Amino acid sequence: MRIIAILLALLGLGAASVAQSKDFLRAEGRHIVDEGGRPVILRGMGLGGWMLQEGYMLDLEGTGTQRSIHARIVDLIGEEQAETFYQAWRDNHTTKADIDALARWGFNSVRLPMHYALYTLPVEQEPVPGEQTWLEEGFRRTDELLAWAKANDLYLVLDLHAAPGGQGNDINIADRDPDAPSLWDDRRHQDKMVALWRRLAERYRDEPYVAAYDIINEPNWGFASSDDRNGCEEQGNAPLRELLVRTTAAIREVDRRHMIVIAGNCWGNNYRGVLDGGPWDDNLVISFHKYWNHTDRDSIAGMLELREKHGMPLWLGETGENSNDWFARTVALAEGEGIGWAWWPLKKLRYNNPLQIVANDGYRQVLAYWNGKGPQPSREEAEAGLMQLARHDVRHENNRFHPDVVDALIRAPHSDRSLPFREHTIGADGGRIAAVDFDMGRDGVAYRDRTPANHHISEGGERVVWNPAMAYRNDGVDLARGADGRFHVSGLEAGEWLKYTFDAAQAGRFDLRLHTRGRGRVSLLLNGEPVPARATTRAGTVFPGLALQPGRNTLVVHAEAGPFDLEALEFHR
Repeated sequence: MRIIAILLALLGLGAASVAQSKDFLRAEGRHIVDEGGRPVILRGMGLGGWMLQEGYMLDLEGTGTQRSIHARIVDLIGEEQAETFYQAWRDNHTTKADIDALARWGFNSVRLPMHYALYTLPVEQEPVPGEQTWLEEGFRRTDELLAWAKANDLYLVLDLHAAPGGQGNDINIADRDPDAPSLWDDRRHQDKMVALWRRLAERYRDEPYVAAYDIINEPNWGFASSDDRNGCEEQGNAPLRELLVRTTAAIREVDRRHMIVIAGNCWGNNYRGVLDGGPWDDNLVISFHKYWNHTDRDSIAGMLELREKHGMPLWLGETGENSNDWFARTVALAEGEGIGWAWWPLKKLRYNNPLQIVANDGYRQVLAYWNGKGPQPSREEAEAGLMQLARHDVRHENNRFHPDVVDALIRAPHSDRSLPFREHTIGADGGRIAAVDFDMGRDGVAYRDRTPANHHISEGGERVVWNPAMAYRNDGVDLARGADGRFHVSGLEAGEWLKYTFDAAQAGRFDLRLHTRGRGRVSLLLNGEPVPARATTRAGTVFPGLALQPGRNTLVVHAEAGPFDLEALEFHR
């Protein structure tokens, strides 16, 4: 990552170059600005899975609210040990090492998805109805996170991800109990939400490192019709507007300085009726979320119109869960419009995030049971696997780092250059490059593939799997794992290509052997110049006498016909 760090410095994309964290941020017209009136682009990461688990982040299939995960854990190891598991999970999932890494990689902010039940009792557990019991667990951990952010000059956005009662029919994201009254069905839940935000504002009103209060994550509720389950067709949104206005007023009783982020219905994107009559506060930011759609300006046209109409800043408060190419193009789109963003999430058990939790075999046994693919483990086996997950596997130093994801978010959106995924050196006698270690960069810069990303929301149909192996790296190139456990590039088709950047210890002519499987045709570009020969692929496709320059070289392997697999590039005298 040394090359990335150098380029970040040259591009001025370091953690402190965009946002000077000594300033309170504020909304001014169409921009978020610092106290000097200078526009600020927030480049952030959401800490999904820490205070609030979602089943897919743990590789659970089907519905996976945190309450249902908790119940499964209790079923295996008992209530007392389940509580021990969750304390260990919160102790280890996100630590200062994670926040240090975000700053080192070039981010300047972090978004904390909060579960209300870590801060206050659920309404049905309150000893005195209508009053609020405050819990130290959530506030203490927020204070710790704030201290880590300050040590790294990062802003912190507080995000109420799980509101009392749950704010939508997508029950996983808010840990909602579908058999109990929702946030919208019970006024007591709304009272608790408002009281929680007032309490948070009292605590952090003098803290400039807190960038904003993101007061409700992804409402998705059909107020006018229960058939409109996620509120995407809602025209009025009056209950949502009322709660946003009421919460803002409670915050302003104790805190006049912090920005307040609002969200529309339909996972934060349906603002019909929400801003009727205009904004009710002079320091509001419009949040929107973006998943699985196109990355052109038309894909956010409605939000841009909203910004122009009301003269308010936009913030892409949550996005991600796609390929590196989609990541880079979405960041470029947002920043090109002066919009900051917060990615989702920092880590989970799957691969398309900066950090991947690599689960132990004991947890995999538990997971197989939960997913209906294996027998129930004993209490002792389940406890060992779960506790190793919470005490060891989730910790930063034990996570698998994916540099290609960080590159896609920080460098690649601003560059038409590719960078080596790994440093490769061809010695005097030759050397070998694994085919899967092609360069980092956008589709059309580091590689070309027919399915570089998932756009199923825009295009309809099934979700596109950009890397069928769903492992190793997150680019839109098909990978597969061989019988020996090694990954290779799979199914290269006509028009697809891969670029490799490498160093040669000395100038000279080398034969290049491509280790391929399947019939196709391949051509090469060496240092930008076509290699005259073309070859039909076979087990050992050879291009003789390639003239390498001393130091840096580039090679593009271009599929003229296919499909065929590519395992390695081997140079030899």
